Amino acid sequence: MGHAVALKVNGESWSLEVEPAELLLEVLRSRVGIKSPKPGCERGDCGSCTVLLDGRSVRSCLVLAVEVDGHELTTVEGLGIDGLTELQQRMVELSSFQCGYCAPGIVLTATELLAVNPRPERHEVQAAMSGNLCRCTGYAPIIDAVLTAAATAAATTAPEV
Repeated sequence: MGHAVALKVNGESWSLEVEPAELLLEVLRSRVGIKSPKPGCERGDCGSCTVLLDGRSVRSCLVLAVEVDGHELTTVEGLGIDGLTELQQRMVELSSFQCGYCAPGIVLTATELLAVNPRPERHEVQAAMSGNLCRCTGYAPIIDAVLTAAATAAATTAPEV
């Protein structure tokens, strides 16, 4: 017995019929066609399936599709509609990723962090990113990119004295 779900994904409205136990990750990948949220641990531990639900990061492998009715989702595809965001640009410049499997989840987690805390300290970035696993980089270039993006944004929005 399916349930009707209406939601926005990256600004586009969707109406879908979903099964009661169908996971958001499955719906995004197989029905909406968004491939950036990746299946990883399927327990919410690795962060590779992270999406923004009304601006807050969630693990789509833990969210039932029926729970997102009436909500707005953002995946990494929805961030840089007009080009790379400052954060994405810094991650490219600092070679923050190697294989890229974890990249979408990390970018979305860092995007939420910078929205909530535009000037984080290193330890705050480390804490925010602690739920996203990366097997390639050792995290230093990821954290450096987040801090550089925050500093750049702060410099461009600082009032003139």
